[in-house]
Amino acid sequence: MSEPTYYTPQGGLPSQTTLLTDRAIVKEAYTVIPRGVLRDIVTSNLPGWNNTRAWILAKPIAGFATTFAQYIVEVSPDGGSSEPEPERGVESVLFLLTGTLTVVIEGDKHLLTPGGYAYLPAGASWSVSNETTEVAAFQWVRKAYEPLAGYTPRAFAVQEQDVEPTPMPGTNGGWATTRFVDPNDLAHDMHVNIVTFEPGAVIPFAETHVMEHGIYVLEGKAVYRLNDDWVEVEAGDFMWLRAFCPQACYAGGPGKFRYLLYKDVNRQIKLT
Repeated sequence: MSEPTYYTPQGGLPSQTTLLTDRAIVKEAYTVIPRGVLRDIVTSNLPGWNNTRAWILAKPIAGFATTFAQYIVEVSPDGGSSEPEPERGVESVLFLLTGTLTVVIEGDKHLLTPGGYAYLPAGASWSVSNETTEVAAFQWVRKAYEPLAGYTPRAFAVQEQDVEPTPMPGTNGGWATTRFVDPNDLAHDMHVNIVTFEPGAVIPFAETHVMEHGIYVLEGKAVYRLNDDWVEVEAGDFMWLRAFCPQACYAGGPGKFRYLLYKDVNRQIKLT
């Protein structure tokens, strides 16, 4: 079995002869940020980080998706942060796309290589550093944690390659999900999973649900149904879906179609 691959933005700037037409879409129910717009001039510096830049893909916006923020963070050699999270009530997931990162969680040192996944609970003490001579890049998902009496999530780090995907029922393995936490564990109020489609596999109905999504395409290409549109997407594209946006997928091949998926789960709806 071949090793998984994870697309990483290349930055740079298109030439002056490049056509302006691209696949960027912003609508009331969804946004598509294609990889071609992730250029140097749209990066931000992050306070408390050194030798680091970030592409900010999603942040809470009134009337749209409001539960999370998502970034691609690029850490150069000798870069990182000793205090990366400025808000004690915020939990995080890191997923390494390229390079090597050292993540220290509550004093325990973890070396993440591509496919490395770390869950950092709200209030945890953690740090990130690039102790190599190569650039490292990772997905960073942040969410304000909603505490639940009797439940406390624990920090952990793991490699995707060590987690067995779970096939969706009735798909003969054509559609599978790599789940890094037990979906029945109420300590967790968000899931960040990897979804894999073999060529020809589909989501065979228009999913319409309360969960918001951040979807970063790691590998391959597909046509994705977003509200009432079918949109072509490929590795490096980001899709941002508000609650109840209908969605489906057809993976045409020739290889696997894989993405990192955020969704908010396991909490009662607040009405007061």
